[in-house]
Amino acid sequence: MKGTTSNELQKDTSQITILIADDDADDRMLTKEAFEENQVINPIHFVGDGEELMAYLLRQGKYADKELYPQPGMILLDLNMPRKDGREALAEIKSHPELRRIPVIVLTTSKAEEDVIRSYNLGVNCFITKPVTFNSLVEVTRMLGKYWFEIVELPPVGE
Repeated sequence: MKGTTSNELQKDTSQITILIADDDADDRMLTKEAFEENQVINPIHFVGDGEELMAYLLRQGKYADKELYPQPGMILLDLNMPRKDGREALAEIKSHPELRRIPVIVLTTSKAEEDVIRSYNLGVNCFITKPVTFNSLVEVTRMLGKYWFEIVELPPVGE
């Protein structure tokens, strides 16, 4: 690697869009604030249920403009949402040839063993129970940012 500096070797992950699927407006706001506390500057978009999540990912309806709604490089998914829950959306994402490579992280209040097992059986990349305090959420988002944006190699964002 002659002639390269350590700065050139660092990958720029700041443009990877994070898509958060959660029906609770307070949880969405707190998660965004927790990422901001950790100086995670990635664009963050929100959807309120599984139907909206799939419309975003498939560029349907109001999500057709890929400049306004870029393909995410990561999805944070709540399991308990109206219309189409996170389990159904996860199954759909992981069975879709163009979407299955997007890392999906379940971030939910559920601690049920059957939810953990089913999520992994459906292809989730990791399962995290939502912390109960904001400080704990800040720590979880710090670790997520470090792991997903500094340590692992993410697949290129597909079109």
